[in-house]
Amino acid sequence: QVQLVESGGGLVQPGGSLRLSCAASGRIFSINGMGWYRQAPGRERELVARSTSGASTNYADFVKGRFTISRDNAKNTVYLQMNSLKPEDTAVYYCNLDYNTDWYRRLEVWGQGTLVTVSL
Repeated sequence: QVQLVESGGGLVQPGGSLRLSCAASGRIFSINGMGWYRQAPGRERELVARSTSGASTNYADFVKGRFTISRDNAKNTVYLQMNSLKPEDTAVYYCNLDYNTDWYRRLEVWGQGTLVTVSL
């Protein structure tokens, strides 16, 4: 029932910026965390940034100082502000929701992915 819809990807020049958004809808009892992962060709999916229900955040080393994750809890939406983009940031970015559908049932759901291409 819960679904994530991502948007904001596209083509940007090196040094440019993009803002990704991910909106969750459906039956959500509580959110444990929302985060962003990415997968480049030939690579495994990797963590980019994550925000927990306690407002703590963690970032991959390769994006620290450039990317910022934020949440709008009222809208069940998470954002990823990406600045100073590099060609190596090119990947499909996936939103992840770690949530409870009931007090006793913890689940995960993934967004459909949005392509970010950093190139001249």
